[in-house]
Amino acid sequence: MTNATVSVRTQENAPNEEQQAPSKWRAAARQFGVVWSNGKARTGIIILGVFVFVAVFAPLLAPYGASQNGFARSADATPDHWMGTTAAGEDVLSQIIYGARISVMVGAVAGILSTLVAVAIGLSWGYVRGWIAEVIGFIVNLFLVIPGLPLMIVIAAYLQNGGIAVIIAVIVVTGWAWGARVLRSQTQSLRGRDFVTAAQFSGEGATRIVFREILPNMTSLIVGSFFGAATSAILAEAGLEFLGLGDSSIVSWGTILYWAQNSNALLTGQWILLFAPGLCIALLAMSLTLINFGVDAVSNPRLRDGARPRKEKRA
Repeated sequence: MTNATVSVRTQENAPNEEQQAPSKWRAAARQFGVVWSNGKARTGIIILGVFVFVAVFAPLLAPYGASQNGFARSADATPDHWMGTTAAGEDVLSQIIYGARISVMVGAVAGILSTLVAVAIGLSWGYVRGWIAEVIGFIVNLFLVIPGLPLMIVIAAYLQNGGIAVIIAVIVVTGWAWGARVLRSQTQSLRGRDFVTAAQFSGEGATRIVFREILPNMTSLIVGSFFGAATSAILAEAGLEFLGLGDSSIVSWGTILYWAQNSNALLTGQWILLFAPGLCIALLAMSLTLINFGVDAVSNPRLRDGARPRKEKRA
């Protein structure tokens, strides 16, 4: 074979290799278009985008510092303080803006970690057999049987004042089991497919089959599991902070509710201290739930907007 022939074949194969990378971007853009075409998901993306923008640019958007307390105590709304001040003389609007950072960060970090644990355990549990599968099943069922909220409260109370990292760790420990069980069921259904059997006969190892053959076919399910875990993490963080089991020195929506309860905000007429952070928590959690509708439409075309079942023809 001459050098000219080799160069010609190399030039013919080069465009194919270069086209693989753009095809992945086009596939991702196509899937995002499916999610965006869903009205509920579009609303959730917009709401989530607003909260992420506020969290990132909080120092520029907040009129005052998060812990700046040199103002009048328990003051009503004024042009200088649109939502009034707290019992400690802090601006409520500034605390609401800075509080978005903690909720968005906890939702993202705890959601990612919980999903990673669920993926590793769920795929392994669904693929392996024998006593290993029984041991994994026992551990997962144990976490499913134990009530999550009491377990979370006990662990957080034992590790109290450990900072936001402890809150994230508690949420991850108590929030991965449901996702692992769902992924295990899907893995079992994919384990008997032809492409998995072909990989087994070709001598591929179990780890490579699980993470290179089965995992890519579960992308939408994993993304949906992430949004569910992130939603649970946001609500759990706010609940633990409200109960006083978190770090009360940080500024988050949960700590705003905690200090508002301690200062009897409803009795003093400062209902905004409870309404504003509660509404933000609800909207952020709702945005992730709405996006999940669009993620489901990626894997199930029947759920896409505009899709209608075909009418059966009568004989």
